[in-house]
Amino acid sequence: MNDPKFALPPVAGSALDLIGRTPMLEVRNLDTGPCRLFLKLESQNPGGSIKDRVARSMIEAAEADGSLKPGGTIIEATAGNTGQGLAQVAALKGYKLILIVPDKMAREKILHLRAMGVDVRLTRSDVGKGHPEYYQDMAQALAQSIPGAIYANQFENPANPRAHYVGTGPEILAQMDGDVDAVVVGVGSGGTLTGVGRYMAEQSPKTKMVLADPVGSILCDYVATGTYGEAGSWIVEGIGEDFIPDNAQMDLVSKAYSISDRESVDTARLLLRKEGVLAGSSSGTLLAAALRYCREQTEAKRVVTLVCDTGAKYLTKMFNDMWLAAHGFDQRELHGDLRDLIAKRYADGGVIAIGPDDTLLTAYNRMRSSDISQLPVVDHGKLVGILDESDILAAVEGGDDHRGARFKTPVADAMTRRINTLQAHQGVEALPDVFDRDEVALVVDGEEFLGVITRVDLLNHLRLEA
Repeated sequence: MNDPKFALPPVAGSALDLIGRTPMLEVRNLDTGPCRLFLKLESQNPGGSIKDRVARSMIEAAEADGSLKPGGTIIEATAGNTGQGLAQVAALKGYKLILIVPDKMAREKILHLRAMGVDVRLTRSDVGKGHPEYYQDMAQALAQSIPGAIYANQFENPANPRAHYVGTGPEILAQMDGDVDAVVVGVGSGGTLTGVGRYMAEQSPKTKMVLADPVGSILCDYVATGTYGEAGSWIVEGIGEDFIPDNAQMDLVSKAYSISDRESVDTARLLLRKEGVLAGSSSGTLLAAALRYCREQTEAKRVVTLVCDTGAKYLTKMFNDMWLAAHGFDQRELHGDLRDLIAKRYADGGVIAIGPDDTLLTAYNRMRSSDISQLPVVDHGKLVGILDESDILAAVEGGDDHRGARFKTPVADAMTRRINTLQAHQGVEALPDVFDRDEVALVVDGEEFLGVITRVDLLNHLRLEA
């Protein structure tokens, strides 16, 4: 077929050949003030993020200088996407990869990495540089202890900004026909800011570099004042820092915005609803800052920001209503009692439950698919019992009949009917006794079942009140 309408890229010989040359999308359904706002969809890289570019660049640089030998080991500290990029490149090139990652990293990312055969080692996300459990310090120490291993070190490796100087920056300028007034970026390692910023300074001096920074990071204050205080904490993954990375050329930044976790999450979810783009948490931060910048302008400008990675990596977090509730990001009415702690509400479909007339096989399948060990038994909104794994086991083992037939036993015949419940109007002080009995708190309003409260729910509540 020779119709130019059907002209497509040639068949790639490797997933590595698909890195870069990502599409650009204009925002049409959000308020961008007098400006036109464009999104470079780095989520379309084969590993799902902008870090594919950096991973390939760093590994190829190590190959070129001889520090990485065939079959060698790569070690890196990463909050997520650099690790996935390295995993992809390392797997295709035959290298072993060990990643040190902070424990706030999304579960999807960890599962993805381990599925690729990566040795993933979790460490604390609540400690700073210089602490023995700080992820970068751990990675560096590990690399020194393994013969022939290299520490990729995206924070200092010049191949990181080079990837954006020779790739991302030129692509943006070409796709925008040489007319770009501002590029909004975040800083994790600093590679995007420095690589794109240096390229624009040379090829498009009018282009301003704008920083999007999570609240709690020190970078926005540094841009504004040249100094910074103690870092806080933030939920957004991949950007924001408690130090100035060597690869971050901060004098390239002309303006910086500090964006809260809530605004980042809300904006990423808005992007999905309004533009159909499933993006991650850092993309929400960048888009929120870009929208602020655009709305502040008094004349038309052409602004570019990045969709750093796909939101498919965060489905159990920022796109999960239960996760939002647990972190205080929902808009629910507060009552000052146990209702405020119920992250998973039965009426909203948030509680995995079973009916008394369902079979034990249904209950078993529901437990297995949801990775839980007990189920509330609910009959027309009323809590009538609880069923756990030991109840199922007691009902199906032993006996003379076929075990398959015993799995057809109704839940009502195996469940525990004597259950401890808490009334919704009770306070937090009622929970410790429940947890001391190694139970979850089953909360009712009269006879109506509202939901469950776990130890984690209580911890989230106490953290939000701190």
